[in-house]
Amino acid sequence: MSTPQRDDLVATMDQWLCPELFRDYCPNGLQVEGRDQVRTVVTGVTASQRFLEQAIETGADMVLVHHGYFWKGEDPCIRGMKQRRIELLLNNNVSLVAYHLPLDAHRSMGNNACLARTIGASEAAPVSGEPCELMWAGTLDEPLKPEELASRLQSRLNRAPLPIEGGPELIRRIGWCSGGAQGMIDRAAALGLDAYLSGEISEPTVHSAREQGIHYFAAGHHATERDGVQALGTALAEAFDIEHCFIEDPSPA
Repeated sequence: MSTPQRDDLVATMDQWLCPELFRDYCPNGLQVEGRDQVRTVVTGVTASQRFLEQAIETGADMVLVHHGYFWKGEDPCIRGMKQRRIELLLNNNVSLVAYHLPLDAHRSMGNNACLARTIGASEAAPVSGEPCELMWAGTLDEPLKPEELASRLQSRLNRAPLPIEGGPELIRRIGWCSGGAQGMIDRAAALGLDAYLSGEISEPTVHSAREQGIHYFAAGHHATERDGVQALGTALAEAFDIEHCFIEDPSPA
């Protein structure tokens, strides 16, 4: 059997994730071009220097991440930290592929789909039928007190969440969006949800929760976006009969 081609892998991921539908903050897909053939893909949350070094040591032909490079509004010059990262990729002929919002939104492999299982929510689905919808909601498998849900999240995400209590005594209906989506709390409150979960917290989030009668859980940007890229890498490995491994570069944020 011939070795899969880089461009075939990228084309398949583009077909699965439909990045053309999204108005994103960065380019999705192939960001740095490496060797033509791919035998091993290594996944991670962020293409940090430490992650890249470990991936290359593992034998990666392609690294696949959620947080890649070339974000809107950043300095476009390739120098300093960015230069060192890209130099490492080019010197080792390793491709960098990144999917941001399309990976949050995917209905089965996305970060929010994976979070449904982490939270323990049934009837989990996007809150609208829009293909780019990022916010999900569902019903907990059993009503939980806020401290009980916090304990569940800590055990399953390996990170203690920051809870803001503002809702009912028991949580039944919950909404969520991975990463830095704390600003959606007002939308969650308008939907009548008991709680809302995202990765980060801002000062206004605290007051929104308390004043609108909804619990909020800041469960970690990194922690809430760890599973989607692993699911994508596993699907890619199965489709092309290649090696896949996930490398964790821990982050408390």
